[in-house]
Amino acid sequence: MTYLTKTYRCLPLILALFLSSGGAFAQDVTADSIAAAVAEPAAEVPTTTVGAGEGDPALGAALWKENVCGSCHAGDMKANLTGPALGGVEERWAGEPREHLYEWVQQSQKLIGSGKSAQALAVWNAWKPTVMSNFTNLSNSDVEHLLAYIDGMYRGTYAKPGSTLNGPAVAAEVETDNTWLFIILGVSLLLLSLILARITSNLQYMVSATEGATPARRTLVQVLTSRGMIAFVIFVLVVLGGYTTVNHAIDLGRQQDYQPDQPIKFSHEVHAGIHKIECQYCHDGARRSKHSVIPAVNTCMNCHRAIQVGSQYGTAELTKIFASIGWDPSEGAYIQNYDQMTNDQARDIYQKWIANTFISEGGDPDDVDEVVEEQWDGIYAALTNEYTGDERIAGPIEWTRIHNLPDHAYFNHAQHVTVGKLKCQNCHGPVEEMEVVYQYSPLSMGWCINCHRETEVQFEDNDYYKSYERYHEEIKEGVRDGVTVEDVGGLNCQRCHY
Repeated sequence: MTYLTKTYRCLPLILALFLSSGGAFAQDVTADSIAAAVAEPAAEVPTTTVGAGEGDPALGAALWKENVCGSCHAGDMKANLTGPALGGVEERWAGEPREHLYEWVQQSQKLIGSGKSAQALAVWNAWKPTVMSNFTNLSNSDVEHLLAYIDGMYRGTYAKPGSTLNGPAVAAEVETDNTWLFIILGVSLLLLSLILARITSNLQYMVSATEGATPARRTLVQVLTSRGMIAFVIFVLVVLGGYTTVNHAIDLGRQQDYQPDQPIKFSHEVHAGIHKIECQYCHDGARRSKHSVIPAVNTCMNCHRAIQVGSQYGTAELTKIFASIGWDPSEGAYIQNYDQMTNDQARDIYQKWIANTFISEGGDPDDVDEVVEEQWDGIYAALTNEYTGDERIAGPIEWTRIHNLPDHAYFNHAQHVTVGKLKCQNCHGPVEEMEVVYQYSPLSMGWCINCHRETEVQFEDNDYYKSYERYHEEIKEGVRDGVTVEDVGGLNCQRCHY
């Protein structure tokens, strides 16, 4: 038995050497790769001066968004808002040096005060006392990019921003999938275990034969069907089955990245991003109640009684709002007894509006019937529901809910927004950059608990936390830097599951 005992003692050493050699090889490769990456110099982004009329509309789109130009100027470049419509601006300034147009964008009041630009004085006389903001951060090349974007949007030759401002667009980092690596490692370890099992069986046979016994050599099939192997396989299946079951149970009801189509193509990127509309202007329940609430159409009409044609979809989407609440954009007034009208009567009103707007904006008269029918079909589909039997155009808009916590989990928006002074983006992500809203966070129990452990409560000037005198004293004495939600009971089960 001495030979067999020595062999068993050597097997762990052989296995360790095998695994360590593979690890050392991986480390060498990684070190070489890192060294090569560090040694390679970073590529420099060239900076060039852009000539008149040579701007890039994609860069202009980024500048437009970064400098919030849409807060004063219409995105379609055709309508007057706080500032004038920008479509055709280059033609209007064509009679003056190009530098005057640059100066107008960068420091309009300075150009007006100099008296050297007749066009600047004309615009000022037409729009005063409204003062255009200074944009001294913009270079002449930046202005050219903006002009290219404005012209593209005005003439319809540019559809949507597609590049970044500072140099070429950087490709998104691609996550590597190591599934095949793990499969190869697993198969290799399985083969290694079979080889070692075979070696052990042979050694046992040799030892038994040396001691004068008449052992029976076990075949591979006998090894694989032995009680020990069957017990091991059952154990592995139970572990894997339990792991899979628990993981799927945890994911039950979660819908991170859920991004459903809505009945109206409402762009948060346009409203919250470009126009900087405060989240709580529409979702005003977030500051005072458990629910943030979905705004009623009346809230939409505060702005869209004046803005009746969308910069991206024209009349196609905004007419859905008008048809829902009974606003006649042709007359600029609410329709009397609209809730008693039939769908056919409503159709006549809004098809007339769509057709007149299409023709007034230079649409082809031969296409007007097709456009009207297409938009009306969209209105009918958005405002009716065949599953619930709702065939009426008039009435509230049925938005598709995205964020939905389980009934046994209590969450109060006011507690987080008003008391905790959290921003909407803490949970909902960069909504101001979303064309179509999706669920940004997992909203799982573990995610909420981690937030409560890491988030510091804003004690200063917050009357809600005045009763925590000991914490206030410890902060004054320098004993603690801050107080987390966990410190004030944010991990108690009853906080969310009472």
